[in-house]
Amino acid sequence: MDFFHVHVSPRSRTLAGEVLASGWLSEGKMTRRFEQDLAARLGILHPVAVNSGTAALHLGLALAGVGPGDEVILPPQTFVGTGLSVLMHGAIPVFADVDPLTGNLSPSAFGRAITSRTRAVMPVHWGGYPCDLDEINDLAKEHGLTVVEDAAHALGATYRGRPIGAVSRFTAFSFQAIKHVTTGDGGALSCSSPVDARVAVARRWFGIDRDASRPSILGERVFDIETLGYKSHMNDLAAAVGLGNLEDFPARLARRRATARLYREAFANVAGLRLPPLAADRAHAYWLFTVLVERREDFIRKLQSRDIPASVVHLRIDRYKVFGGLRRDLEGQTSYDERQVSIPVHEGLTDDDVQSIIAAIRSGW
Repeated sequence: MDFFHVHVSPRSRTLAGEVLASGWLSEGKMTRRFEQDLAARLGILHPVAVNSGTAALHLGLALAGVGPGDEVILPPQTFVGTGLSVLMHGAIPVFADVDPLTGNLSPSAFGRAITSRTRAVMPVHWGGYPCDLDEINDLAKEHGLTVVEDAAHALGATYRGRPIGAVSRFTAFSFQAIKHVTTGDGGALSCSSPVDARVAVARRWFGIDRDASRPSILGERVFDIETLGYKSHMNDLAAAVGLGNLEDFPARLARRRATARLYREAFANVAGLRLPPLAADRAHAYWLFTVLVERREDFIRKLQSRDIPASVVHLRIDRYKVFGGLRRDLEGQTSYDERQVSIPVHEGLTDDDVQSIIAAIRSGW
């Protein structure tokens, strides 16, 4: 039994073969099709495909105007790429506390962290459970800040009837190997504004507006570059893998949710284990199924003795020197860090696997 599952559908293999046979491997028609399907199938607004989730975050911050000396507020409960994308702009990551039951950014802690230098906030949907986005966006609007959601875990999640990727000005997704939908490696930045999307398309490829450029007799297209751009576009081979994997994603997400329902029913009254809350106004994407446990190492050893993997996946990132070191005043994060652990929830699990996990945990540790 594996903790994560890498899914590559037969359709992905077919489409990838078509791209290889075509001889056009860089960004092109397949990337456009992938972006169109993200919008049509999942309701993501104006998605711009890039080569990683971190590149999507970086691009979102760039469009938000984040620069040297600016502050960006984020939770410590995330992967290092979230914080590093801030440092890439010469900006300062400011860590705000999380809800000790979900690991998601606390809106009140976000509010307390705002200063005159704050330019943006990056809420992270930990494990795929949506943050309190209305509260976060209201605070951001009040202070003139841009929201750049880190939705690396949250493809397919919804918040108050809206898809994640259709709420804030920017939302960054990841299509890395072990995510819900993989392109091998890749990402996308959703933009609520089509104007932002057009700028993002140019800035993901050196700042060149390909659609506005024209052929030259000399063999180079005629264009001008008005703003700093990056080499962060997605290629057609990656897009083909993602496009094929999108077709069966709804069924695979439904399987994850069905497994999570079984877990929540089975673990409701297990001593030493607490289930995070699940609000009725949002739908979890279940990239992870995280629980809060007492005697965590004993819990992990018990599962390992049954050949069942368990992992914290990521502990708080403010402990790394590159971010300035541990913040000891974040009580919610400290509490969450001490108890959180995740168990397998992916669609590659068999019914027997799920029942084995349930039996092992219900028998105690």
